[in-house]
Amino acid sequence: MTARDLASSALGVKNKPSVHIALLGGFDLLVNDVPVAVPVGSKRLLAFVALNCRTSVPRSLIAGNLWPKAPEQCAYTNLRAALSRMRSMGRRALEVTPTEVRLARDVTVDLYHARSLAQQLVARRVPGEALHVTAATVDDLSADLLPGWYDEWALVEAENWRQLRLHALEALADTFIDAEEFAGAVSAAQVAVQADPLRESSQTSLIRAYLAEGNASEAVHHFERYARRLRDELGLYPTKRLHQLVADVQRTRRGNRALRR
Repeated sequence: MTARDLASSALGVKNKPSVHIALLGGFDLLVNDVPVAVPVGSKRLLAFVALNCRTSVPRSLIAGNLWPKAPEQCAYTNLRAALSRMRSMGRRALEVTPTEVRLARDVTVDLYHARSLAQQLVARRVPGEALHVTAATVDDLSADLLPGWYDEWALVEAENWRQLRLHALEALADTFIDAEEFAGAVSAAQVAVQADPLRESSQTSLIRAYLAEGNASEAVHHFERYARRLRDELGLYPTKRLHQLVADVQRTRRGNRALRR
């Protein structure tokens, strides 16, 4: 290979466009950080393949999941159409063979980083400082997966991600409390509560964060709002463990009221 060939090869690698697929908060295909328009059928194809990580996905599995009500031959025809409608930049995200489709090796996907971070937080195998958790970490765990998508495969993956990120946000709140970074703890717990207002473990994380930063009144008010909502919507009551978190503060409030009388 000549020097010119080597230079051209190096330039080609350097100028190779970056391809990124966003699944959190909604679908997007970005090439060199610029959104690329993709037909609806092709979006579903890209999302399905991306959710299978780097695994090669048989065409039969893709066709059956993306067009479950169509006859087999029609589903295969739809798959071929979805591939052909992609512009060159969209096709760059995939490696296609006659029998399988997989994500190209250099394509990045936002879910992969977020899921890895969430798993490490939940497992607690890595100290918070080693993970470099910051306020931005809360943002990484704040978005739903493909909101507004109602395909069965998308709903299953979205629920799996929701459960993982809620556990991760609760663990992140604990990590922030241990580090005495109370604003971060409140922020992480609030995101978890917003995602599922009736989930007691998330409510517990938020109340613990309020107590840790010294906002006892906020903790009690939040507990009382949660208790009312739980009773009104489900006919349930907070567990004894959650009651105990705010019991001392409530007793103090009752004592102060009695003294004022």
